[in-house]
Amino acid sequence: MKPILESVARQRILALLLLSVCAYLLFFFGLNRAGLIGPDEPRYADIGRAMFESGDWVTPRLFGEPWFEKPALLYWLIGGGFTLGLGDTVGPRFPIALLSILALAGYYLGLNRLLGARPAMGAAVMLAISVGWLGFSHAAVTDLPLTVFFGAGMLLAMPWALRGEQRLLPWSAACFAAASLAKGLVPLVLAAPLLAFGWRRIGDWLRAAPLGAFAIVSIPWYAFCYARNGSAFVDEFFWKHHVSRFFSPELQHVQPFWFYVPILLGLLVPAIPLMVGWFERAMWRDPHARYFAAWALFGFLFFSASTNKLPGYLLPLLPAFTALLGLALARMPRAPLALSLVVLLSAVYALAGSVLPEALADGLRRTEFDAIAWQWLAPSVAGAAAVFFFERSERRTAALMAILLIATVNVTILKGTAFRALGEEASARGLWERLKPRASEYCIGNSHRAIEYGLRYYSHGRISLCVDEARPIPLNLRYPSDPIPEAPAQGREASLP
Repeated sequence: MKPILESVARQRILALLLLSVCAYLLFFFGLNRAGLIGPDEPRYADIGRAMFESGDWVTPRLFGEPWFEKPALLYWLIGGGFTLGLGDTVGPRFPIALLSILALAGYYLGLNRLLGARPAMGAAVMLAISVGWLGFSHAAVTDLPLTVFFGAGMLLAMPWALRGEQRLLPWSAACFAAASLAKGLVPLVLAAPLLAFGWRRIGDWLRAAPLGAFAIVSIPWYAFCYARNGSAFVDEFFWKHHVSRFFSPELQHVQPFWFYVPILLGLLVPAIPLMVGWFERAMWRDPHARYFAAWALFGFLFFSASTNKLPGYLLPLLPAFTALLGLALARMPRAPLALSLVVLLSAVYALAGSVLPEALADGLRRTEFDAIAWQWLAPSVAGAAAVFFFERSERRTAALMAILLIATVNVTILKGTAFRALGEEASARGLWERLKPRASEYCIGNSHRAIEYGLRYYSHGRISLCVDEARPIPLNLRYPSDPIPEAPAQGREASLP
């Protein structure tokens, strides 16, 4: 008996070590290799840094002015990164990566309790290696915090929805409240499928414990922010960024109704081969499957009906879709072909490293795909063979751990080969380093928004807009890697855009 126990203990230690290495490489490695990307990351990071520096944790401020586009949760997380002294790039991203890992652990434990170990492990691995989850775990934006707390609220509400159990409702309400601090009213709308399962018992949510938990978590910030800023907060936050975002094209993210079909498939890569299990009718007799389907489909239709669409809007639906994949996989006694295809599809991470910077700089249509480094397929081919063997031998846990390991290798290749070049093409951090010696001579003219927000963030305000402060050299740049303009000829007045 003792040798058996020692063998089990060794296996658990090895599994824990493997999971720890994979967690580090997937979520922490490379956070500093590329500076903050696009307009959103540096904008949100600047607000969080301002909260940390000013000590005002109530009113979000962008470059000194109140900014009510989003609630405060993300800014608090970013401020926490600065409190730890992690710097201008890692500081905003580290709390998101840490939250991602903790959420994956909670996701597995929650599904294990609700569905059992077999579907829970499959769902957790597929979520962890998905393009959507991994991508947003590296970005200091609101989508992942919203997804974490909304997803936790939906999982904790499942026993009530399916069996009428009320014990976890206060915890679920607290998670929905935290989600509302990530993205306002959105999580409350996305939780509407709960009504379909328990509309006759909806009064359970109006009891003292759930209401109190929701109020304690969410109301203080909204109340303090309104008390300090009045109607400006209500008009900007609720009307413009809730009602108008859904109906009005003013925010310039208008897309067709079918936009989210390819986006969803892209976010689920490499797990999409497991969708084949959804065609088994017997699966849908499981009330858990119907619950996850309602969660996923309602949100998908809601966002598809919105005028403005962005890929990250679908992220709160990803845990429901991967739970359905886990349920489908658990019903397959053996799935060697499907799981091997998952491994092969994970090679997209490694292969993307050789073309991603160019695609970002010149556009996908102009990218030379003959530059793809096909040698990076080797780990996935070997991994697919191993997974095929494990699955044929009915060693599902070994197959899933192999999938996680090979996906980690591919993501690490991507980070090692492309992240620095990606930062040069998409982040203003390197541009700021080039401008720093003569920072007083530059101002931001007709530049891309990503450059505007990125430069103002990394320069700590040393480079401002030309309309606010005219300087000798206006920057009219589309990409951070564009050549820096020279000073105008002596005696010639600089023209502003």
